[in-house]
Amino acid sequence: MKSFTLCFCCAAIATIHAATTTTWEMNTYADFVKGRFNGISLDRDGRLTLAPKLDTVFSSGQPAIWSVARASDGTLYLGTGHRGRVYRIDSKGANSLIWTSDEPEVFAVALDSTGTLYAASSPDGKVYRVEKGKAVEFFAPKAKYIWSLAFAPDGSLFVGTGDPGNVYRVDKSGKSELYYETGQSHVTALAFDSHGNALAGTEPNGILYRISAREKAFVLYDASLPEIRSIVPMPDGTVYAAALGGSIANRTGAATAAIAAPMSITVTAPATSITVSDTSTQAGPDIKPKADTSKAAAQQVQAATAAASPLLEIPGVDKSALYKINPDGTAETLWTSKEENVYSMVVEANGGIAFATDAQGRVYRLNKDRKAALLVETSEGEATRLLADSNGLLAATGDMGKLFRLSSTPSPGGSYESPVHDAGTIARWGRINWRSRAGTVNFSTRSGNSARPDKTWSDWETVASSMVKSPNARYIQWRAELSGSGAILENVSIAYLPQNNPPAVRSINVSAQAAGGSAAKLSAGSSATAAYSITVTDTGESSTAAGTPTQALSRAAGSQIQVSWQADDPDGDKLTYTLYFRGEDETEWKLLRTNMFENSLLLDGDVLADGRYFFRVVASDRPSNAANVAREDDLVSSPVLIDNTPPVVTLSAPRRADAHLEVDADVTDQTSPLRRCEYSLDAGPWTPVEAADGVTDSPREQFHIVIDKLRAGEHVLVVRAYDTANNAGLAKVVVR
Repeated sequence: MKSFTLCFCCAAIATIHAATTTTWEMNTYADFVKGRFNGISLDRDGRLTLAPKLDTVFSSGQPAIWSVARASDGTLYLGTGHRGRVYRIDSKGANSLIWTSDEPEVFAVALDSTGTLYAASSPDGKVYRVEKGKAVEFFAPKAKYIWSLAFAPDGSLFVGTGDPGNVYRVDKSGKSELYYETGQSHVTALAFDSHGNALAGTEPNGILYRISAREKAFVLYDASLPEIRSIVPMPDGTVYAAALGGSIANRTGAATAAIAAPMSITVTAPATSITVSDTSTQAGPDIKPKADTSKAAAQQVQAATAAASPLLEIPGVDKSALYKINPDGTAETLWTSKEENVYSMVVEANGGIAFATDAQGRVYRLNKDRKAALLVETSEGEATRLLADSNGLLAATGDMGKLFRLSSTPSPGGSYESPVHDAGTIARWGRINWRSRAGTVNFSTRSGNSARPDKTWSDWETVASSMVKSPNARYIQWRAELSGSGAILENVSIAYLPQNNPPAVRSINVSAQAAGGSAAKLSAGSSATAAYSITVTDTGESSTAAGTPTQALSRAAGSQIQVSWQADDPDGDKLTYTLYFRGEDETEWKLLRTNMFENSLLLDGDVLADGRYFFRVVASDRPSNAANVAREDDLVSSPVLIDNTPPVVTLSAPRRADAHLEVDADVTDQTSPLRRCEYSLDAGPWTPVEAADGVTDSPREQFHIVIDKLRAGEHVLVVRAYDTANNAGLAKVVVR
């Protein structure tokens, strides 16, 4: 047994917030099932093993094999689409084309007790009896589709149709009757239970009927999914059913709308892509052939697809399920999937359930403990039908109509490709570690910076001595090749060092704080323009309409200056901060504080004299990273004007003539421009006055005050001027 053990501290990527060694681990079934399998199985405990040998029994050259029936001598009959052919494969594997329908699809074939073949064609098709290479019309139900055929114990043929969803009974002579009208759009599956009752699965309401007599039925199960696709009755009365469609879906109308177009198309492999959908209902298979080289075929398909309703699927909602209906009528959900549709199932002799899906044509096995294991991936678009065989299982596929046999012996070797892993950023890859036993396991990796592997990715590089040689990138994928008897692989992990992303300083705010710690406020009646607070962001944008104005701060005695900032780190790293300042006429930054974990700092209001200043914040993720990979970012504030000195107001001698008074005011400020001037007469209300040049906007302004209708006697005139820092200077003059 080979065992490789991690020699470093492992941590889940979801919880790592620094450029430290991280691991991507794959340990469980849910981890591995997302990858690609080639000759590899996945058991329920998350172990990769060699899959059953997958042999190609027959390749039809058609887009899909829709139906399979087996005679008592082992002969197989296959119905295909989209050229409506029926093939015969004898017990020795020799194949032959025995009939070509006028209609494009053969969704159902069945054999009676004598081995005579019956085939149903669609759309607007009929049931034919095929003998000795000749087809004779047996029954024409006047329905658009025929989805299912089943023989009753008395030898009569039951026919399930679509649009409308009816069940017909046809006796051996060809006499027919409408046996049960379901009220559904399609009867997608038919079978008979141990008591001879007909079981009919329908769409679009996902109802499973038990029909005991003509026009007499009981709803055996009402599924939460739209379509009952497969029914397997057991001798003890148990019924297994598979349903698909998602909670909102119109699935088979897709095959129907596309094939309803005039079928003068000649489809050769690789076949044309047709999606089957209907505006009101859906049932039956999704037809997903590949593009035809015929221009006419492409135009036909394009028109048909455009007419069909698009398939609407909701992520996170179940797309398919397996049910077990017990003899007492109780029901159990055995398995569900949000990613795959179940198309067919068989119950094996050991009680396990094998089922096929549309995920790369996968075949699963569900054991009695209800844990699924992936048996094999055919790498075809979908596995449409399963059939039990004495030598294993037979699986028919779509996208390319092939028939595979899963033998009881394992394949000699196989490979597994992991899902793509996103490291979140450019990463340096370390070691790949795994646990294996028996056989041989070889690893290779590739990496790239696009989410899906494409030609921009690196080539596969063989892993030597557990070291990943792929170039540094954001995404990585590994591949394991298994060979030899009993080879098992599990617990795979890759160590890597993510690139450390720098932090970002988003904004800086500088404001004045009163001595008690609250932000300074303007007094009532003062100018609002002096009190705004400017925040500079990392984009250079301010909160004003245009430009980045200087922020002016005025302080009362004992007040403080608060510098605060906002910063974050894309990796979630812990940050430390350093704060600098410099004056407008200075060239070097002066350190205020370093190694701060808080995002603000209070300064004594008197440590900075009047003038214009800048503040710089440097954020570093050093606490969460090694010194050689630590990153930092910085941001400089908008200019901050600190002004503690009020303007000086000088008044001229008053000039009075009876009731007329004139006074000139000369106002000067040492630091900042003036913003407002007003006067009060005899302690009356303040009256604004504008500068002599029309705009109050410079450190020195002259104001001319004129008062008319002045009453006789002595008066006191007070003039007050504000600068942009909201400092007020006053002067008075007595008028006699």
